[in-house]
Amino acid sequence: MTHTIRKATADDAGRLAGLAAVTFPLACPPESSRADIAAHLAATLSEANFHSYLADPDITVLVIDSDGELRGYSMLVDRPVRDPDVAAALTALPATELSKCYVHPDHHGLGAAAELMHASLGEAAAAGARGMWLGVNSQNAKAIRFYEKSGFRKVGTKSFTLGSTVEHDFVMEQALPRPQRSPEARTDT
Repeated sequence: MTHTIRKATADDAGRLAGLAAVTFPLACPPESSRADIAAHLAATLSEANFHSYLADPDITVLVIDSDGELRGYSMLVDRPVRDPDVAAALTALPATELSKCYVHPDHHGLGAAAELMHASLGEAAAAGARGMWLGVNSQNAKAIRFYEKSGFRKVGTKSFTLGSTVEHDFVMEQALPRPQRSPEARTDT
């Protein structure tokens, strides 16, 4: 698979919404209703929403671009945490939220998710974050294993509303290394 990982642009909004419609349901618990999933997609992962995310200076969306087709994406949110359960659990601050990290099922098992995660962690560290956190459904064993393999650890729990149901998520966190300063940037006092 030949691909690049790059920052998304406004031109990607429609394709991101289409990709989200394929990937988001895969992360939901098996008992999630189609109506709840559809409501979430319409309320938060529509083309209009992606246009808003891409225009927000606190949000970075990275995409896996495979010859013009988007095969994965991550969304990094660089804002103070508002959820008190999450805020109480985090230790590596300031922290960037990995709000979304999805790869098209045709690209599962090919290393694309690991590459996207590596790029996401690097992007957050370069922006000055000391940590990255995410919420993952407590029943999504495959995603939890991937996040643990990527260096995240469970630090707490939070709730996530999916349509008419309240889901239970693990809060996972990873400390990020400080970016290395170049010798030219050093100042000796």
